[in-house]
Amino acid sequence: MIERVHRLIISAALSAAISVMLLPAQTRPAAAACQLVEATNCSPSPSPSPSPSSAPSPSPTPTPSPTVTATPTPTPTGADSSGGSVNGLADQRFNQMITNKVLGSVLLGVNEQINCTDCISAFGSAGSFSAGVHGRKELTQNLSFLAGIAYTQYSENGYHVTSAPIGALALRYDFTDWGSSRPFFDVGAILTPWEKVRYSRGYLTNFGPVMLTSSTDASNYAVFGRGGWISRVSPRDEVAGYIELWQLWQHVGGYTDPAAAFNPFNATVGSGTDRTSLVKIGGQWTHMLTPMIEGNINGGWTQSFATQSGIVATVTGNGLVVPTMGNQGWFEYGGRLGFRLSRGWVADLFVDGTLGPQPVGNTIHGGVGLRVNY
Repeated sequence: MIERVHRLIISAALSAAISVMLLPAQTRPAAAACQLVEATNCSPSPSPSPSPSSAPSPSPTPTPSPTVTATPTPTPTGADSSGGSVNGLADQRFNQMITNKVLGSVLLGVNEQINCTDCISAFGSAGSFSAGVHGRKELTQNLSFLAGIAYTQYSENGYHVTSAPIGALALRYDFTDWGSSRPFFDVGAILTPWEKVRYSRGYLTNFGPVMLTSSTDASNYAVFGRGGWISRVSPRDEVAGYIELWQLWQHVGGYTDPAAAFNPFNATVGSGTDRTSLVKIGGQWTHMLTPMIEGNINGGWTQSFATQSGIVATVTGNGLVVPTMGNQGWFEYGGRLGFRLSRGWVADLFVDGTLGPQPVGNTIHGGVGLRVNY
């Protein structure tokens, strides 16, 4: 019995000891759990109040630079004016043909009487500079040979012939055996095989005028026939009337506008041949004013027909430009005063020119000569 009580006491003591030992082990997980909750949400330690976050100050918005719009370069205008200037070139070349014909006629004695003795004359002229010799030689009683050669320079209406040798020749048949009133006939030619010439061309643009001068070579040829009637109305007077037919050709070499600082509408002119036909109705009067002074006046109306320009130009902005030339009429005139210095020697003052609309216009060429009759 006592042993059983001992066993119960020992058993209770063991149970109490085991319970005491197990109690800390049971409380640890709860503490751990509590610590875990504290770490998250259980008992949060007061977090430090956040320092005021400095909000990023807005960077200043850049002021947009003003949009620069490129100003378009103005386009030059004036293509039509440039193309129209080619017509001016055609006018210059027509005037050149007529002036060459007038100067060549001086070499054929246009200011002298139809029938006179053999003679030779040296001369010089201004208005167009010209210097040369011309004369006539009687081959038979009825047939005479007329010829002359000269060097000349002339300009008009924008062109300038800087160098041109001119030659002319003709045969004259005068029916002297018919008496003091009779017919006569001439056939002849004027030859200018080589010329140095400058042509000017100008046109307008919205930036101002453009002026260009181009150089090239040219040549002129003319053939003619004349039929008329001469009358010795007195020992001191000779009068004559006549009709002339002319065919003129002028060949001009090709060229391009010279280099220029501003020439937006460039032109290239091809080589070509100008041509025209002329009919002239005229007359003249030679009169002995005194035994030592003789005078001559001559003139006639000239009409062109079948005129054709040889210009074919390529103009920027226009393409091919081919000018047309109309026909026109003008008056040609001449005169001479001869002073007999001694037997056979005569000093001459002479003038020749044209009167009419452009492109022929009003021109005048005057000069002096020293003539010897033999």
